[in-house]
Parts: sequence; structure tokens; C-alpha cells
Amino acid sequence: MAANFWESTQRKHWIFTKDELAAMRQSLEDADPALVQMYPLPEPRHLNIYFNQQILRLGKRLGVRQQAIATAQMYVKRFYTKIEIRRTNPFLLLATAVYLACKMEETPQHIRLVGQEARSLWPSDIGLNNPGESTAKMGECEFFLISEMSSHLIIHQPYRTLTSLQDTFNLHPEEVSLAWSLINDHYMTDLPLLYPPHVIALTAMLLAIILRPANTPSQTSQQQQQQHNDLGSAAGRLAHTPSNLAAAQASFAQLRAANQGTGNVVGAPTPTLTPQSSGGLSGLVDGGGSENNGKKGPDPRWGRVQRIIVWLADSNIDIEAMVDCAQELISFYEVQEDFDERSTRDSIIRFIKARGL
Repeated sequence: MAANFWESTQRKHWIFTKDELAAMRQSLEDADPALVQMYPLPEPRHLNIYFNQQILRLGKRLGVRQQAIATAQMYVKRFYTKIEIRRTNPFLLLATAVYLACKMEETPQHIRLVGQEARSLWPSDIGLNNPGESTAKMGECEFFLISEMSSHLIIHQPYRTLTSLQDTFNLHPEEVSLAWSLINDHYMTDLPLLYPPHVIALTAMLLAIILRPANTPSQTSQQQQQQHNDLGSAAGRLAHTPSNLAAAQASFAQLRAANQGTGNVVGAPTPTLTPQSSGGLSGLVDGGGSENNGKKGPDPRWGRVQRIIVWLADSNIDIEAMVDCAQELISFYEVQEDFDERSTRDSIIRFIKARGL
């Protein structure tokens, strides 16, 4: 078991470039183009959203903590880089991934209980008619899942970096909670297969400061303790205002410039994070940020954003990776608005029933 990410199987075998990931998926479809044409599926991000929803629902029934939920999501992602989805019963795989993840995260659930809750959640979809059958099929699927992942079961998550650096960056409790939710949401993208967990966490922290909505209520101590089991999404909690998006754009542009040694270029554009307004960081500098409630004067977030940028510029963090992560997360929330759960489910059910999976 690797004690750190740099020596882990995750870094050595499960971090890909975008081109590598696209080529792997394309090769799976090219192996049987007739099957792909017969059963069209929504775009991958919509499938990821649906799988995330189902894992969360099963996890809530079982009382599973977020760490195990995230591990289950990673298992599903890894598995589907090796096996074409139309050759599997995704509901059986989701249940098995949750069962295996709970064991690996030292919060085991009995296989019969997982099967029982899965049958209750997906009564006509999972293809398990009785407890004995569910135990046998999940046991078989578990070995299949472990085999396709080459027994690489240890997952390094971004949550550890968040909890380690929240005091360093002087994050408010509501910002920590929002960053935690942003990390939850990144499992619905390809980011876990593209970048190290610490890059994801740092991106989430910076976005949480900039995009935190106005008048966010302070958390009680009990709510702060519960944040480490927060299964929630950041969707609906981010302030996607033009000024805040402009601030996010300018912050990452400044971060990139600082990393390249080109000096202070506050307000410089970044191609794919274009907001409606080009105010740059002026929303924070002039008091347009949430913490000032519209009053003039420097927003307290400005100083913390600057400190993070300086800290990152002096570190060995991959700044380009952070910029790409931020762009992908913001793009994801736009795609999420078009997600249709029913049509996504129907497209999955169609090939499961037609192929007797």
C-alpha cells in the first residue's frame, strides 16, 4: 500500500492524458461498432451524472460515508476504461463497486444487505431476483471488477489535501463546505483520471473563495463536523454571476502568468472561461464581492486569493493543470443543466433488457 500518491498505482497506472483516455474509449467502441450503433447512449458526462446519482442513492440507504462513495465512483470509472458499457449491467456494477469500496475504506457492508438495498432501489433493472442470486452475482462481479483494475484498489482522494490546507489558506467554514462539494462533483467528470488529487483540491479551494454566493449563512459547529460526510453537490450553491466568473477568469490568468514569470496581469483573458463581463478582479477589489454585500471597499476575499496565488506560484504545482480543472468544472455545470435522468436511464435499460444482462 503506497503511503503517498507519488509512489501509488494510481499515479503509475491510472492517470492519463486526454488523448490517451479518448483513444482507450474509442478502441472499446471500435471493437463492436454494430453494438454501439444499435444502442446509442447519451454523452459520457450525462452517464457520469446518472451513475453518480445512483451510487449516492444506494450509499444513503446504506449509510455510507463520502470517502467510500468517492472510491466506488473511481472504481466504476476505471472499469469502464477497460470494458465497453453496453457489455455490462451498470446497476450490478454500481452495487458491487459500493460493496467493494466499503471494504477497502474499512467501513464494510454485508453483501446481502447491499444486494437487498440494490434490489429495492432498482427492482426491475439490476436483474437480481432473490437474495441468493444477488450474492452470487455480486461476488462474481467483484472478482471481475478487481481483475479489470489489476487489483489496484487504493484510491487517493482530494479531500485529504482540502482538510490539510484549509487553515493555511484561511478558508471560512462555508468555503470549505463548498470546496468539498466541488470535489464531490468532479467525480462526474474525467478529472479524476486526468490529474492528481491535490491539483483537484487546490482548484476547488480557489473556486470556492471566488464563487461563494453572497450572504452565505455561517455554519454551526455541528454542521462543520458533518462536512466531512457531505454527499452534496455544489450545483445551485455557486454564484455564477458575470463579475464572479470574471474574477475566476482573472485569478487563473494571474496564476498562470505568475507561474510563467510574466508579472502581474490582473484581468488578462483566459480563452475558455469567458464571462459576460470583462471586469476581471475589479468585482473583488472594488467591493462587488459577496462578503461586502455590495458596499465599496476591498473585498476580504481579494487578499486570500492573492495569498493563494503567491503560494501556488512558489510551489511545484502544475498551474496549467489547475487552469484546465477550473475550466472543466465550470463547463460541467453548464452541461449538467441539460441532463435528463429519464432519457439516460431509458437508454441504459434498453440494452440491459435487449441483451439479457
